[in-house]
Amino acid sequence: MSVRINDTAPDFKTATTEGEISFHDWIGDGWALLFSHPKDFTPVCTTELGTVANLKPEFDKRNVKLIGLSIDGVSDHEAWSKDIEAHSGTAVNYPLIGDPGLEIAKLYDMLPADAGDTSEGRTAADNQTARSVFLIGPDKKIKVNLTYPMTTGRNFDEILRIVDSVQLTAKEQVATPANWNQGDDVIIVPSVSDEAAKEKYPDGWEQPLPYIRVVKQPGA
Repeated sequence: MSVRINDTAPDFKTATTEGEISFHDWIGDGWALLFSHPKDFTPVCTTELGTVANLKPEFDKRNVKLIGLSIDGVSDHEAWSKDIEAHSGTAVNYPLIGDPGLEIAKLYDMLPADAGDTSEGRTAADNQTARSVFLIGPDKKIKVNLTYPMTTGRNFDEILRIVDSVQLTAKEQVATPANWNQGDDVIIVPSVSDEAAKEKYPDGWEQPLPYIRVVKQPGA
């Protein structure tokens, strides 16, 4: 099945390094970031998992739960976690999903249906498309879907920036321009009429083009 932005995130029950979970129940009424890996004990992924462990307080501030997935079993994840802590200086402080049967990778369209039903004998290159990031909202819908090549480490500062944008624009009728960061000016979305915008922004806005209305970030 294909998985796109605004689709309901597929639900599943699975074993993790922190016990069995039911995914939607685990998310609760907050946000979740699910990010996947093609194989345990891979170099780029080791750096990523440690980076996320160090950034967990920033995700906590944004009410975003973290959960990783790698196409190996939970016992392998537990051994790998020791390497991650040794490299990053921080213990893995979020659950890692075991997916040795490839079920969740297929459910989230990270591997094709004909990929088989076991991680045994598969290399990281065989699973290279399991390099995805899914940001899931409190409504259990997918808000962001990114996929990276194996040789390019993910920029989790950028993912935090994306979280800030998605959470802001979910609450306010605005969009964020290119290279926006928290506190920068934003754009009033086209679906808001000038009359409605004047009620919300009585001081007006800048209008460099007829279809671009720029205002201060609400609440900043």
